Amino acid sequence: MRAPTIRDVAEQAGVSKSLVSLVLRGSDRVRPEKRQAVLAAVEELGYRPNAAARSLSERRAHPQPLDHARSGGTPTVGVLLNDMRNPWFVELLDGLNSLLDAHGLHMLLADGHLNRRLGEDLTRMFTDLRVDGLVAVGTLPDPQILRTAAGRLPTVVAGAREPELPRADIVANDDEYGARLATEHLIGLGHRRIAHIAGQGMVGALRRRGFEAVMREHGLTGTAVVEQGDLTEEGGYRATVRLLSSPRRPTAVFAFNDIACVGALSAAEELGLRVPRDISLVGYDNTYLARLRHLWLTTVDSAGHDVGRRAAQCLLDRIADPARPGQVVLSTPVLEVRGTTAAPSEADAHGRPA
Repeated sequence: MRAPTIRDVAEQAGVSKSLVSLVLRGSDRVRPEKRQAVLAAVEELGYRPNAAARSLSERRAHPQPLDHARSGGTPTVGVLLNDMRNPWFVELLDGLNSLLDAHGLHMLLADGHLNRRLGEDLTRMFTDLRVDGLVAVGTLPDPQILRTAAGRLPTVVAGAREPELPRADIVANDDEYGARLATEHLIGLGHRRIAHIAGQGMVGALRRRGFEAVMREHGLTGTAVVEQGDLTEEGGYRATVRLLSSPRRPTAVFAFNDIACVGALSAAEELGLRVPRDISLVGYDNTYLARLRHLWLTTVDSAGHDVGRRAAQCLLDRIADPARPGQVVLSTPVLEVRGTTAAPSEADAHGRPA
């Protein structure tokens, strides 16, 4: 069900929208019986004035900082985060908050990883707290939990590609293109036996699709290997141990994200392989981990800060116009070449066993 609007209150009370506005502002220019009719309609419909939309409207008319106590309280945006341990999400949140704060909106953060009953509990918490909008960050274990919330709150999905809802926006990285960049880079260096540590959800499927498409286009389907991971360092480590235990071990590994790539790096070094001389590694996201000098990962920059700012702008636009159709907004990734990729050894380049 959609959230009731000021028009619904006016129709229920049998008055004009402007009179409803006067009552909600506490004006003394309204007759008692009209005030009572409006308040009764508000109570019956469960109507809540949209403080964020009012704040944005006032900021357009009066650029100076708002007196939120006077305007009905501080507008708040609920942010449902899949896993706070992922450093890419932190960069996304920084971009998200920078624009929301500039428009007088404050973030209320909930970490879904800490609540095994993630589902309806946290989205219901946000609706109970009467936030003015909702941003879901990352791929949720059950993406459909957003369906009900998106029917009541302006909603944006950031850093994920699901679920697609009629009146919710999706802001993400072009994952398939980013995976193509990573795979083309490895092939360009001379690698033929390339493995991909795959992720989960639609993002994982898109990155895998990009990897497999490039390998197919270069006639390398027979040497492409996909090993499932779980997006963690431990998952990347275990997947790489399995890959490197194969008689025909890959000469290069493209990991779903930087965290898994760090796990792959640990596995390679533990097994006595030198990176990048014996094996090349590519991560994804260009988080602070990839930029640490002792790691210095080649990775795909998925523009986390930019995704966050774009998600904030989409939410601001949706608060102003809740009924507009949902849209998908993609940021274009770029490859950051650092110290974990190089040409394969001569023996590996000619396909002989390692």
